[in-house]
Amino acid sequence: MKKINFLIFLFAVGLFAQDQQKPKEYSIEQFYENTRIGGGSFSANESKLLISNDESGIFNLYEINISDGSQKAITTSDQESLFAVDYVPNSSDILYSADKGGNEISHLYLLKPDGTSKELTTGENEKVNFAGWSTDKSTMYYLSNKRDPQFFDLYKMEIGKWEPNMLYENNEGYSVSEVSSSGKFLILSKPITTSENKLFLLNRESEEMTEISKPGFNYSPTGFSKDETELYYTTNHGGEFSRLMSFNLDTKESQVLYETNWDVMYSNLSENDTYRVIALNEDGANKLILWKNASQTPMELPEIKDGNIVSASFSESEELLRLTVGTSKTPNNIYVYDIKSKELKKLTNTLNPEIDPKDLVSAEVVRYKSFDGLEIPAIYYKPLNASAENKKPALVWVHGGPGGQSRVGYSALIQYIVNHGYAVLAVNNRGSSGYGASFYKMDDKNHGEKDLQDVIYGKKWLASQDYINKDQIGIIGGSYGGYMTMAAMTFEPDEFEVGVNIFGVTNWLRTLRSIPPYWESFKNALYEELGDPTTKDSIRLRKISPLFHAENVKNPIMVLQGANDPRVLQVESDEIVEAVKANDVPVEYMVFPDEGHGFIKKENEIKGYRQILTFLDKYLKDEDVTMPEKALKD
Repeated sequence: MKKINFLIFLFAVGLFAQDQQKPKEYSIEQFYENTRIGGGSFSANESKLLISNDESGIFNLYEINISDGSQKAITTSDQESLFAVDYVPNSSDILYSADKGGNEISHLYLLKPDGTSKELTTGENEKVNFAGWSTDKSTMYYLSNKRDPQFFDLYKMEIGKWEPNMLYENNEGYSVSEVSSSGKFLILSKPITTSENKLFLLNRESEEMTEISKPGFNYSPTGFSKDETELYYTTNHGGEFSRLMSFNLDTKESQVLYETNWDVMYSNLSENDTYRVIALNEDGANKLILWKNASQTPMELPEIKDGNIVSASFSESEELLRLTVGTSKTPNNIYVYDIKSKELKKLTNTLNPEIDPKDLVSAEVVRYKSFDGLEIPAIYYKPLNASAENKKPALVWVHGGPGGQSRVGYSALIQYIVNHGYAVLAVNNRGSSGYGASFYKMDDKNHGEKDLQDVIYGKKWLASQDYINKDQIGIIGGSYGGYMTMAAMTFEPDEFEVGVNIFGVTNWLRTLRSIPPYWESFKNALYEELGDPTTKDSIRLRKISPLFHAENVKNPIMVLQGANDPRVLQVESDEIVEAVKANDVPVEYMVFPDEGHGFIKKENEIKGYRQILTFLDKYLKDEDVTMPEKALKD
C-alpha cells in the first residue's frame, strides 16, 4: 500500500518534440520485445554481473560478462519468475527468490554451478526476505514469518550448512529494517501511521534499545558505517522533505549529512566507506550524487544523453560502479563505470531494435490547480502529432498506493497507448509521495473525495488543451489507481467516458479485513490512514467503496484481475463486474489465473494490454458507438 516504490523510474530532460508527422505505430508485441532487467550484483572476481531478465517471457537469472556485454541465461524457468538476489560470497553459487503464481509468498533458493537448485526456506506459507551477509562473509541473514505468520523474525544460515538459526524473535510487531554486518545491531521500525513511524537501535549483545525517532515524523535506515560506529537514516524531522542523517552509536547524537528541497530516498556506502551515493526524488525523477565519503567531496558522474542514473551499487574492490540508467523513451539499461579511469561501458540494450525512439514521446512534468487552488504535479505524455487540427483522445492515469507516485520513466503500456494516439496525464494527486510531508498526508481518511477531485481537475486540464478532444477523456489506473478509476466511474459518472481498472480495490471493507497476515505490523498504520473496518469507520469505508454504488455507473468499464492476488481478492472484481453489468453498461473482464497483484509474465501483459487498447478504440475513440438504451436513459 503506502510505500514509495524503490523499483526507480527515470527523468527525461526537455519538452515534447512537436513533430506533426504521424509517428510509426507499433504493436503491443513489439513493445514487449523490450526487456526488463533488475539487480546487478558483481561476481567475486568482478568479471560478471548477476541480473534478472524477462527476455524469455518471465524473469530468469542471467550473467553479463562485463568485458564484452554478452549475456548467459543461468536459469530457464517457464512457470515461475526467478529473481536474482546475489552471488554467495567466496563461491560460484547464486542466491535467488521466487513465489508461486504471484502469491507473494517468496522463498530463497540456492543455485549451484551445475544447475541444481535447493530450496533454503521450505515452510509452506513462509514468506522470506534476504537481509544481507555477515562481515566475514560466512553467514546469510534473512527475515521469515514461519514462526508466526504476522511477524518477521531474524534468522541466519551459515554458508554451506544452510541450517536456520533464529537471532531475534519478534513478538512486538516491529519491522526489522536493517541488520549490521556483524549481526550485533538491529534497526527496528514500528509504524504508527503511513506517514509516521518509530525507529529503534537494538544492541543484541547488551539488549539495550535506543529510540532514534521523534513523534510525528517518518524514518528510514540506510545502513551502518564499516566499523559500526555510526548508523545512517533518512527523516523528514525538521522539514517537509527527508534528509540524510548520521547517528553516533556511542554519543547517541544525530547530525545532518545532506539535505535539499526534495526527499533523500536512500544512500549507500562502498565496501570500505570510501564512496557514498545519495539518491534524490526530484520532481518525479531520480538524481544521483556520488561523494568521496571522508571529505564529502562531490565526484563527477558520467553524462548519459537524455538519461538519468537511477540506481547504483559498488563492487567490493570499490573500483567499479554499476549504474542503472534509462529515459521515458527507453527501458532501463545497465552500465559499469570505472571510478578511477572514468570509463563508462553500456552492457545492455533493452529497447526492441524494431522501435525507433523518435516515434515515442518524452515525459514532461506539468502542474495544474485543483478545485481548492492546490497545485497538483503530473507527468504528461503528449502524442507527437497532436494539434488543434488533429485532436486526440486522452486518459487520466492514477498511480498505485495510496501514497505512490507517478514518475518520469519508461512504461511500455503508456508508450503503447500514446503511440496509438492517446494523450496520457499521470496525476500525482494529494496524498502522493515525493512532494513533502504535508502533501503526503492530505488524503488521510479522505480517499475518494478530495483526491478524486484532483483527478477530475486533471481531466479539466486535459480538456483545456486545444489539441485534446474534450468529449473523449477516460481514466485508467492499477491497484489504488484502479480504485480511483472505479470511484470516478461511480461517484462522478458523467466525468469520464470510459474507465480501465487494473487490479483495483472496489470494496474497502473486504480489502482491509482480508489483508495478508504478514502485513500485521503495518495494519494499524493502514487503518489510521484509511479507516478501521471493525469500527464506526466502516460507515465511511462503505460510502467510498464503488461496489456498493455500482448502480451509478453509466459508461463502459474494463476490469483486469489476477486470480492469485493476495491484496485485492478476485471476488471484489467478480462482484463489481456483475453489479455494473446489471446496469446494461458495457463491461469487459479479464482474469489471469497465474498472476497476483500486478503482471509478471509478458504473455499476460501482451494479452491484457492489447485488449485495453481495443477497448479504448471501441468505446473512447469511436464516437459512433451506440450505448444500450438503459444507459442512455440514466
